Amino acid sequence: MDETRIWQTIDAERAATADLLAGLSDVEWASPSLCDGWTVREVAGHLPLAPHTTIGSALREFARARGIVGSRRLAPGQKLKDCLMDVMVHTQDIALPLGIDRHMPVEAAVVAADHLWQTGFPFHARRRLAGHRLAATDADWSAGEGTEVSGPTEALVMLLAGRTATIPRLTGIR
Repeated sequence: MDETRIWQTIDAERAATADLLAGLSDVEWASPSLCDGWTVREVAGHLPLAPHTTIGSALREFARARGIVGSRRLAPGQKLKDCLMDVMVHTQDIALPLGIDRHMPVEAAVVAADHLWQTGFPFHARRRLAGHRLAATDADWSAGEGTEVSGPTEALVMLLAGRTATIPRLTGIR
């Protein structure tokens, strides 16, 4: 994916996430997310604030962009692929524990999987998953060597990001 397509996907994912959030009940907002120790509300609050250094700049950008869709601002030190991965993983962090079926676009999930495999801190996927070969069943993507773990790319992305909720969708891992 080129930079333009990545930004288009980020915008689409942000808009879909905003729609998902708009339909949540008070109980769902207070529910635990897949981010350890964070509620759905806290993860949702993290998404628009991540690209900003201060709350003031976040609120100005939020108002100017009518939300966060369309913002081309990255957090200090953040790469474009970090932003793509962040919105897709955090959307799943919200949706999965609530039983909401929300899928990652496969092409973008492949980009995120590659990026997560190459990223050290804070994920350390290559170290955590050493001795395994990850293979997507819905795209031409694989990484690593060893016992095969296969499944949909989005489930592999969540595993690479350190989430275990999608393990039932994968074969070859417990």
